[in-house]
Amino acid sequence: MDTKTKTFTIDATNKSWGRLAVEVANILQNKNSADYAKNKVGNNIVVVENLSKVKFTGNKLKQKIYYHHTGYLGHLKHETLEFKFKNKTEKAFKDTVRGMLPKNSLRDKRLKHLIIKL
Repeated sequence: MDTKTKTFTIDATNKSWGRLAVEVANILQNKNSADYAKNKVGNNIVVVENLSKVKFTGNKLKQKIYYHHTGYLGHLKHETLEFKFKNKTEKAFKDTVRGMLPKNSLRDKRLKHLIIKL
């Protein structure tokens, strides 16, 4: 098995938000190589450039709402994709990719291989 680290650079200019996230998630899982194993982290590093120039289709910016709970009664917080993209672009994209990775102990290890450049 080849253990060399491969670096993939993706230019996000005029790419759709979700399709870009799927592409990144597949590379982080190492699904694009012949030695793919679902129980291995993989050795790919993904660099996403120009994330601020990504495009959104439809009315996602206004209609998509992210919820999180603080842990206290009645403290369900929400924010739109527009607000999250404007103020926390890197976190918004990492959360999107995180949701597309398998829910297991390897998810956070794979996310460490994601580098975002605005």
